Amino acid sequence: QLQLVESGGGLVQPGGSLRLSCAGTGRGLDNYAIGWFRQVPGKEREFVAMVWGGSGTSTEYAESVKGRFIISRDNEKRMAYLQMNSLKPDDTAVYSCAAQTSTSWTGWGPGTQVTVSS
Repeated sequence: QLQLVESGGGLVQPGGSLRLSCAGTGRGLDNYAIGWFRQVPGKEREFVAMVWGGSGTSTEYAESVKGRFIISRDNEKRMAYLQMNSLKPDDTAVYSCAAQTSTSWTGWGPGTQVTVSS
């Protein structure tokens, strides 16, 4: 059973950076795509970025974070990361990671809070 746990959130000033980590367990994790999502109260969860399974060289980003965020994975460590640069107040949200099976996103973690404020 796939299960992921996020860490690395916190309070940062506008223009600052944070690196989120996503630790995974479960068989075959390295073959699954890993995605980062974010959600603010009262709004639907929003796709942020994903890295495909295998070598992890193929990635996709939401337009709102393209050029500022970088997603990566380390299959040996069973980890995925989200490097967030040039953060804006609109980036404030709970960030979660999940693994993509053939039918859905699964293994959701509890999320980590990111607050961008001066």
